[in-house]
Amino acid sequence: MRFEKKSIQFLEQYLNTASPTGYEHNGQKIWMNYIRPYVDKIEVDHYGTAYGIINPDADFKVVIEAHADEISWYVNYITDDGLIYVIRNGGSDQTIAPSKVVHIHGEKGIVKGVFGWPAIHTRSTNQNEPTPKIDNIFIDCGATSKKEVEDLGIFVGCMITYPDEFFELNNRYFVCRALDNRIGGFMIAEVARLLNENKNELPFGLYITNSVQEEVGLYGADMIADTIKPNIAIVTDVTHDTTTPMIEKKKEGDQKCGDGPVVFFAPSVHHTIRELIINTAKEKEIPFQRAAASRATGTDTDAFAHSNGGVPSALISLPLRYMHTTVEMVSKEDVANVIQLIYESLLKIEPTMKLKYH
Repeated sequence: MRFEKKSIQFLEQYLNTASPTGYEHNGQKIWMNYIRPYVDKIEVDHYGTAYGIINPDADFKVVIEAHADEISWYVNYITDDGLIYVIRNGGSDQTIAPSKVVHIHGEKGIVKGVFGWPAIHTRSTNQNEPTPKIDNIFIDCGATSKKEVEDLGIFVGCMITYPDEFFELNNRYFVCRALDNRIGGFMIAEVARLLNENKNELPFGLYITNSVQEEVGLYGADMIADTIKPNIAIVTDVTHDTTTPMIEKKKEGDQKCGDGPVVFFAPSVHHTIRELIINTAKEKEIPFQRAAASRATGTDTDAFAHSNGGVPSALISLPLRYMHTTVEMVSKEDVANVIQLIYESLLKIEPTMKLKYH
C-alpha cells in the first residue's frame, strides 16, 4: 500500500508530537498547517479543537471528525526523596508502565524519567508478587529530593508522555503510540486533500474537525458540535482488532486488521447515514466489516448524535492492535480504505436527502 511521500512525512511528524488530553495544541498546529492548502478556512475553539471548512457559507453542514488527543499521566505527588507518583489523564494503562522511559513536560522544558520497578530477584520469592497499580508505579528522574525535582521545573500537574515514535512494520502496519486517534486526524486530512486535488465540488459545507479531550469524556466533540451545529456527522476512530490473544470475541466482536473499515451499528448511529456508507462500500468494492455497540459507541459519534436535538451521525472505525499501549498497530491497507470510504461517501451526500425515519 503506497501513500504519498508528503502524507507519510506529515503522519510521522504528527504522531511523534506529544499531544496529551488538554495539551493538544502542538499536534493541532501541525495538523492545521497540513490541511491549510485544501480548505477555505480554518477555525479553532477555546479549548483547542481545530477544524478546516470547505464552502463555509453553505447552509447545509457535514462534519467528518476524529480526535487529536492521546492518553498520558499527570504528576500527582512528589516524595521527599524525589520520586514521582502519577494519576491518569485518559485511559493510561499502569501494566505497561514499568521500565518505560517518559518525558515529563516541566516548566523548564522536557525532563526525562523512567518508571522504576523492583528487580525480579527481589520479587520471585514473594508469594504476593506485586503487580503494577496506580499506587505503586513511580517515576525516577534522577533526583534525590523533592527540591531537586522542583528545581528541574517539575511540579504537581505537569504532563507525562511516552516518547515512542512512529515506524512501519513488515511494510504492512503503521506502529506508534497515539494512533488512537491521530491516525483519524491523518485520514480526514487526506480526505480534504483528495477533495481538493480531484477538484470535487460539494453541495454543502464540509467541516474537517479534529476534536480535543475525547479520552476523558468526548468533551471536545460535545463542545464543537454545539458550535458548528452540523446536519450530518461522520466520525472515525479506532476499534479493537480482536484476533490477537486474550481478547474474547463473544464480548468484543470479530474485527481484524487488514479486513477493511469497520462500520458500527449502535443506537447513536443513524440508519440512513450508515446505509449510505455501506452501499458506497459495496458499490466501490471497498472491503468493510461490521460491529455492534451496546448503548453507546464510546466515541465522539455519541457526542455529535446527542447534540443540537439530534444530529444524524455514523461511525467508521479502523481496526487497531494493542490499544492504549506504545505499540499500537494499524494496517496500511485499512487506513487507505477508510480514507477512500469517507471520501466516496461524502460524494453521495445531498442536502435534500431524507434524514427522518418516518
